[in-house]
Amino acid sequence: PNIKSDPNQPIHPSHQDQLVRLSRIIGQLTGIKKMVEDKRYCIDILTQTKAATQAIHKVEASILENHIQHCLKDAAMSGDDLVVKIKLDEVMKLISKAL
Repeated sequence: PNIKSDPNQPIHPSHQDQLVRLSRIIGQLTGIKKMVEDKRYCIDILTQTKAATQAIHKVEASILENHIQHCLKDAAMSGDDLVVKIKLDEVMKLISKAL
């Protein structure tokens, strides 16, 4: 992934490659909204919501993978135990919300 380099900000991985997926998800959500407005069959709507949910999960997984490979790795390599703890706590807090 491309790394953003702004001297005033910490270096973070770019998530630019997720924009295509996010645009597709927006299209899916627009389609689901139309299905609801058109009073389509419940299972058809639910099938589409499941597909959109899975697409969102893929975006989340990709961004989390980048975070671990870059932000967490950089924190570990910094040798600063406090920074490592903060980064690990962020990931654990995020994961605990999913449980």
